[in-house]
Amino acid sequence: MLALQPVDTVAPAFRPVPITQEEAAVMFRAALGLFGKWELTDEQAATLLDMPVRTYRRWKAEGPGRVSRDGCARLSNLMGIHKALRIIFAEAQRGYAWIKASNAAFAGSSALDIMLGGELTDIMRVRRYLDATRGGW
Repeated sequence: MLALQPVDTVAPAFRPVPITQEEAAVMFRAALGLFGKWELTDEQAATLLDMPVRTYRRWKAEGPGRVSRDGCARLSNLMGIHKALRIIFAEAQRGYAWIKASNAAFAGSSALDIMLGGELTDIMRVRRYLDATRGGW
């Protein structure tokens, strides 16, 4: 007679691999280029990254220092927003302009207005909207 072995039906908890400081530095440099395409002020960029403007300007000139876990999450979500916009819009410039355009999904505010709320969840809200729009879920 064949003996059946119990099967573990509970999936292990998902634990993303932490972003390394080297990866964070690369994302920071990419974010600088993205902020240029979005035509952000240093003050706006610093708000998105949740850092003082003075620190942002120093990092912009000299390279990033140690990026916190929150900073890594912010950079990762900003890269996700950029990727989603590149998928949604065939013309890159339309995606860059979309960030500042009024949007009914945000009650007439722009995605940038939402993200400038300053919380990580504000950036995540825009990313979730774009991921859903492009069919990422």
